[in-house]
Amino acid sequence: MENIREHRKRTFLYAGVILLVFVFQQASLRAGSLISDMFSYGRIDPDNAFAGLFVHHTVILIIALVLILILGRLLKADFCLGFGDSKKGVRYVAIYTAVLAVISLAVHVFMLKTDSLPVYSYPLNKRNVLGTLSFQLLLTGPAEELLFRALPVTVFAYVAGDSAKAKRDITPENIIAALLFSLAHIKWTVSPFSINPDYYQLVYAFAQGLISGKAYQDCRSIVYPMCMHSLSNVLMVGTGYLFLSL
Repeated sequence: MENIREHRKRTFLYAGVILLVFVFQQASLRAGSLISDMFSYGRIDPDNAFAGLFVHHTVILIIALVLILILGRLLKADFCLGFGDSKKGVRYVAIYTAVLAVISLAVHVFMLKTDSLPVYSYPLNKRNVLGTLSFQLLLTGPAEELLFRALPVTVFAYVAGDSAKAKRDITPENIIAALLFSLAHIKWTVSPFSINPDYYQLVYAFAQGLISGKAYQDCRSIVYPMCMHSLSNVLMVGTGYLFLSL
């Protein structure tokens, strides 16, 4: 009986922590949007293509990093901000990037054949192409991997008893973190209430989350998932630009 009660307590605690992390992630995204909307970018970004995104992701990077540093001290938890197993990490980045390059090319060939290439709200001039690709390369990986990988995977593992020590399997904390990352890609509003999921993007984000989480746990470093994330975004966006210019 005592074991059942203890199991229930741990289950409720785990569920509560998941909910808290989800709320924190969503609040961080909203804070990034609110702060980025406070500025005008007309001089450097007249088409509103990238400058606001730079500010938005800088904000969530800072918020996530501050919480990670605080929790690292309070919980004595290792969020793996160093380089970890560099040999294994470089191998992850190289293989992932090569596979994504092939997938990106195949996806865009299919889009070209089906007349479904992406449409952008800004002209593809030099300023916008360089600005958006720079944003994807420099900030998407660092900001999003701190908020959606290092933070949840480490916290969930801590609460569950550090199941992250399992090296060969995809751990529960990795799956949950990938699911939260996928949910973050749903566009929704409160007033009026609306939810607009892009199912392709949700599946892609979930798969990317699983792979990045596996790399994070195997290499004991968030650096390599950051690189994988940024390079995958550059490949996808850059290949789209290339095909639209043909």
